[in-house]
Amino acid sequence: REQRCHSVSHQVHHFGPVCPEARQPCILAEEGCFMRCAVLPLLPPSSPSLPLPPPPSLPLGVLASPLLQLKYQRMLERLEKENKELRKIVLQRDDKGIHQRKLKKSLIDMYSEVLDTLSDYDASYNTHDHLPRVVVVGDQSAGKTSVLEMIAQARIFPRGSGEMMTRSPVKVTLSEGPHHVALFKDSSREFDLTKKEDLAALRNEIEIRMRKSVSEGCTVSAETISLSVKGPGLQRMVLVDLPGVISTVTSGMAPDTKETIFSISKAYMQNPNAIILCIQDGSVDAERSIVTDLVSQMDPQGKRTIFVLTKVDLAEKNVASPSRIQQIIEGKLFPMKALGYFAVVTGKGNTSESIESIKEYEEEFFQNSKLLKNCMLKAHQVTTRNLSLAVSDCFWKMVRESVEQQADAFKATRFNLETEWKNNYPRLRELDRNELFEKAKNEILDEVISLSQVTPKHWEDMLQQSLWERVSTHVIENIYLPAAQTMNSGTFNTTVDIKLKQWTDKQLPNKAVEVAWGTLQEEFSRFMTEEKSKEHDDIFDKLKQAVKEESIKRHKWNEGAEDSLRVIQHNALEDRSISDKQQWDAAIQFMEETLRSRLKDTESVIEDMVGPDWKKRWLYWVGRSKEQSIRNETKNELEKMMRCNDEHPAYLANDEVTTVRKNLEARGVAVDPCLIKDTWHQVYRRHFLKNALGHCNLCRRGFYYYQRHFVDSELECNDVVLFWRIQRMLAITANTLRQQLTNTEVRRLEKNVKEVLEDFAEDCEKKMKLLTGKRVQLAEDLSESLAFPLSRSGSAKGKSHGDGKRCPLSPEDASQGFKKCACFLRHLLKKQEELEPHLEPFPLDVFPWLGLYSAGFWRPFRFVALSLPLYQ
Repeated sequence: REQRCHSVSHQVHHFGPVCPEARQPCILAEEGCFMRCAVLPLLPPSSPSLPLPPPPSLPLGVLASPLLQLKYQRMLERLEKENKELRKIVLQRDDKGIHQRKLKKSLIDMYSEVLDTLSDYDASYNTHDHLPRVVVVGDQSAGKTSVLEMIAQARIFPRGSGEMMTRSPVKVTLSEGPHHVALFKDSSREFDLTKKEDLAALRNEIEIRMRKSVSEGCTVSAETISLSVKGPGLQRMVLVDLPGVISTVTSGMAPDTKETIFSISKAYMQNPNAIILCIQDGSVDAERSIVTDLVSQMDPQGKRTIFVLTKVDLAEKNVASPSRIQQIIEGKLFPMKALGYFAVVTGKGNTSESIESIKEYEEEFFQNSKLLKNCMLKAHQVTTRNLSLAVSDCFWKMVRESVEQQADAFKATRFNLETEWKNNYPRLRELDRNELFEKAKNEILDEVISLSQVTPKHWEDMLQQSLWERVSTHVIENIYLPAAQTMNSGTFNTTVDIKLKQWTDKQLPNKAVEVAWGTLQEEFSRFMTEEKSKEHDDIFDKLKQAVKEESIKRHKWNEGAEDSLRVIQHNALEDRSISDKQQWDAAIQFMEETLRSRLKDTESVIEDMVGPDWKKRWLYWVGRSKEQSIRNETKNELEKMMRCNDEHPAYLANDEVTTVRKNLEARGVAVDPCLIKDTWHQVYRRHFLKNALGHCNLCRRGFYYYQRHFVDSELECNDVVLFWRIQRMLAITANTLRQQLTNTEVRRLEKNVKEVLEDFAEDCEKKMKLLTGKRVQLAEDLSESLAFPLSRSGSAKGKSHGDGKRCPLSPEDASQGFKKCACFLRHLLKKQEELEPHLEPFPLDVFPWLGLYSAGFWRPFRFVALSLPLYQ
């Protein structure tokens, strides 16, 4: 039977396609070209081909007869039907595993997945825009959907009389399979197209998805609905059904509906590799066509346009001059060019008609049509079957050419990027933004772990020093100085005890916790910012700073820390027993350092008040201001009074202020009483601190008297005891805070840092903001040239950035995306029998730029076709 089919096809090769398996590389070019037949074998692929006898020769005049042409056409239709049934049986047997042969995914299915993968990434990724698909465009109610249904051999789309039904693009992937089924990309449910209930459910589901995709206040949407249709005898291709072009916006439509449809259609047709299937209603006047002008603008040379005239049966009845139809099919009436012209009939207008009845009606019409009998139309230009064959051939030819173009473009881009990287960053490995983030994440976690390795002594020294800097002013000004003004030791100790108790109850624990938190932040910042080596990479500085700030912001100190700390500090300050001479000397040293520091600060304040002394005036040629001169005279007068009474109290009496003012006025210096008191405060403070330092020096030998409670001794060193109590409280507080830091707070901070890094890892905009620069962008371009991106699973479209890019991929998603594309390329390279017989062998080095996702990194890995099976 195969021999008969092949023989008959050779006899009619001058008439056009004769069976759906006939491949016709030149049907759209010159007339009368040779038509090659590639009938799908009924035997298993491993079986040897049967020898075919040469076709019988027939007289040329006989072959030219239209009646004989129709005779052979009907013969081949019968053989084609038998072949289709046998092919279906073979596929079903394979599907049941009778031959123990696994039915692999077809090439068209893998190609469709690649289109979905790329289109899901983002609109700015131009690769998917250059891959072929068949774009079906036409005026509203011109029969676009009906033509697509005839090609898919099922009434799968919702229909309405004169009403806009296609509200968003629908991508239909046609492929051959044992059963006639349809399924959506994001759903596992299969719709059996041989059952009316499933067909109705499929149409309803498509209509629901279309309405959901349309935003409020709009009529159409640019969001694509992906649908796969499998069945015996279907031609393998990818078609996109677009909303019908309208000329007028009617009531109930959004005002911008017309412009939106035009923009959607142009967006698909401007793809240089898209095949435009232009649908024109033959039952209306040609002058009312809108879509032909649009198509001629997008493809003025007609190198990728196929013109389809629908409703030819109505046109033959209504058109007065049949030659007008001939002019349309010959491309002489419309101001547009096309690769080929076809005339089809898609039914009688009854929505309940089945595909089989429509096909029978179409064949019967063209068999009896005057257009074909009078040779106004050629046999290969009629019926949707011939149309689907032509479109499929043109589609796969465009796939081959465009993939080669994309391969060359990718190789050139990859070479340019690699050269730029080698010139600018010769010693660095190209890490994209995700890989840089992972590297920075590891560094940050190492730095946080370093906090737990800080020695206890270092923690306690820092805490003690910071705490004393924080509270020293309060201790000197509010505790020590007021108590030192008393005349005896009992009053001094009582004043000190009262003030220490008040300070501990209200302020000290809170100050200590603030100091501990500040110390932890300081150490954390030090580890985050210090350069570990000379080759410090500053590209992570912004990210580390953001992680540090966010982690500190989220960290909260243990609320119960202050209460336990208050008890510890109160007990420490109540203890007055100095056990040995070493502690006594340490207290004196602490007191002396504190008083010297205060004395130095006081002298600096006095110098600023009175201006430079005579040495600085002579050496640096500087002078005093008028106010500084007045303060200097006031200081001198107050020092005279202080020398007269070395034990003068801390405050000036009113009569003393008057005396000083009058003495200054006698020398011609007018001074305000407030200025006198302000100057006195600093003069007395310096005098007191000098005396205190002298007393501190005397107390160095006072430990013996302290042990005897200063009995029978004129030396009293209660101030040394006070500083010892303060010093011991600082040491105990620092130890307590250090334990809380190392045992609790450092671990909590580490946990916060991990949470922040996890949040940042999911925030694409944050990573783009914190990891920037030419180096990052170049690495991103290199990464994109290495492998196809894939949007996150569970989302039809990836999470968008402000610049249109999608979220970076997880290792699992990226690996799955790569496997899809690599598998597609593998079949495209190795499975030549799935392509049309007239296509040339596909080059083995088309995609050497693919990368392998391994161990969390995109690694460049060049390969040839033979290594591709390893990746599957």
